Amino acid sequence: MMPGEQPVSGAPDYPAQYPVSGGGYAQQGYPQGYPPPGYPQQPGYPPRPYAYPVVRPTNTMAIMSIVFAFVFFPLGIIFGNIAKKQIAQTGEEGETLAKVGVIVGWVHLGFYVVIFGFMICWFLFIASMFAGAAASIPVVTPS
Repeated sequence: MMPGEQPVSGAPDYPAQYPVSGGGYAQQGYPQGYPPPGYPQQPGYPPRPYAYPVVRPTNTMAIMSIVFAFVFFPLGIIFGNIAKKQIAQTGEEGETLAKVGVIVGWVHLGFYVVIFGFMICWFLFIASMFAGAAASIPVVTPS
């Protein structure tokens, strides 16, 4: 390209702003290990602090409710109801744990009531069989 001619693309040909291979200039930059500074803070705006999400604590009674629902179901039911009241007052986490503890406790209670009912029916059935068999035995009285 001749001096004064425009390139084919229409953009002017500018010389390089920084020497590529040093070119006798001292290397400017930042000491090794330090990052370049960011953009300066805009005036009138305070720096933003990092905001961490607020995590509400989980209600301890709710945790105990779900544990005791599997270990000793009456306590699971009781602790779950207490936890639901506490959560309504304090706004803690764990409402689902308390509900599950109460539900699992009641399911266990229902299961044991049904099993106990079957055991009583079975016992009465067996007892009636022996009572019926004992009634059909002739009684011999000595004379």
